[in-house]
Amino acid sequence: MLDSQQAQRSTTVPLVVDLDGTLTPTDTLVESVLLLAKHSAPDLLKLPFWLLRGREHLKSEIARRVTISPDALPYREDLLDYLRAEKAGGRELVLATAAHRSIAEPVAAHLALFDRVLATDETRNLKGSNKLAAIRAEVGPEFAYAGDSAADLAVWEGAQAAVLVGASHAVTRTVRARHAVEKEFPKPAAGLATWRKALRVHQWAKNVLLFVPLLTAFSFAPEHVATMLLAFLCFSGAASATYIANDLWDLGNDRRHPRKKLRPFASGALPITSGVLAALLLLAGSFALASTINKGFVAMLLSYVVLTTAYSWWLKERVLLDVLMLSTLYTMRIVTGSVAVGIHTTSWLLAFSLFVFLSLALVKRCSELQLMQQRGQASAHGRDYHVVDLAVLWPMGLASALAAVVVLGLFINAADTEARYASPVLLWGLAALMIYWLGRLWIKTARGEMDDDPVLYALKDRGSRVALALMVVVAVCAHYLDVKALFA
Repeated sequence: MLDSQQAQRSTTVPLVVDLDGTLTPTDTLVESVLLLAKHSAPDLLKLPFWLLRGREHLKSEIARRVTISPDALPYREDLLDYLRAEKAGGRELVLATAAHRSIAEPVAAHLALFDRVLATDETRNLKGSNKLAAIRAEVGPEFAYAGDSAADLAVWEGAQAAVLVGASHAVTRTVRARHAVEKEFPKPAAGLATWRKALRVHQWAKNVLLFVPLLTAFSFAPEHVATMLLAFLCFSGAASATYIANDLWDLGNDRRHPRKKLRPFASGALPITSGVLAALLLLAGSFALASTINKGFVAMLLSYVVLTTAYSWWLKERVLLDVLMLSTLYTMRIVTGSVAVGIHTTSWLLAFSLFVFLSLALVKRCSELQLMQQRGQASAHGRDYHVVDLAVLWPMGLASALAAVVVLGLFINAADTEARYASPVLLWGLAALMIYWLGRLWIKTARGEMDDDPVLYALKDRGSRVALALMVVVAVCAHYLDVKALFA
């Protein structure tokens, strides 16, 4: 580390700062490719040919087609605080990056910290020795450099001091051994908790719906339960893969959202490339396991992945189509469970499921719009919803809830129900509990107490847990308990 005399001298020379992995924890080239896939997918086929002509040509061609908004990037706030203090002390700050000029210059303008910008253009890729030469030519022989990766070692060789920002242990050891270190900003650890959040393991609770056919048929044969557990694992892995794909696809919108901006990929806690690899491995593993169940289950799992992808990439931006698709995806879990074990699913159950989950999907939209209304926003970014839509969505959600109860009532009076349940009359208790539970969720939404996902909220809310547990008790009693015999 620096002694006091070295520290005083190093802070008088210009500080040159890298962008990718340093100023921002993300990689702007990878994000640019992701944007290219989103807005001009056929151009992805041209990437190898552009790369053959050099990385500067690759970056220039991508820059002609897509633009990264500087306010949609995550930044290292601890580093920014340090740079602001240095700037206030009169130190010259320079942004030098291998990112294309079309990215670097807007970032510099957005942050209003840098005196000049050095970046890749059509003639040179500003990385490693090329960056060092550009710094010496533009800044002079004396400078301090803030970087993060092994590619920056060549630049540090010509610097009077180093600022380490999220560098690996190997890079940190090398720099400490060879250079004076002015300042260090350790990289936050991306451990199991971060990956658990990225995979949204808590969302796996929704896949319990796969077991519904076993519960409604009261069929708990060991082989059926084992098959369903395997199906649960397959569905959860595939679902996590689609969650990752959704987060990567929607990075820009998530970073503008008050809560979603903290997600691992949006915040830069996890690299995009790791997310792509994880999603591919999860999909491969899920379908490999699914093939051991039956072909019908594989087909249903594939349909779920396709529809979820369609929702993430297109349908979620379409008013009402998004909530209809969410309701369908929930119901698909029930159908998939029946396909896995070969148990017939009645039209009553499917109709009930569609109305219930449509109501829950509308709870989610109403809670989001209500939050926007409180913040003074008029519309949702990236979604075709406006705060004024609450006047339509609110009664539509309540109507869907009551429609589900009506379907349940018709099911209770159906001939099939008389044959399958010892005391169908007890199922009216189930209808009463459904009214209470769904009404409770809508009241919580009206009070602004609803979390992003009403299904997960129901699992955390004590009143909802009690209501759901009582529903199970009522259903079991109606199936096994002959009330007429007790009073005969």
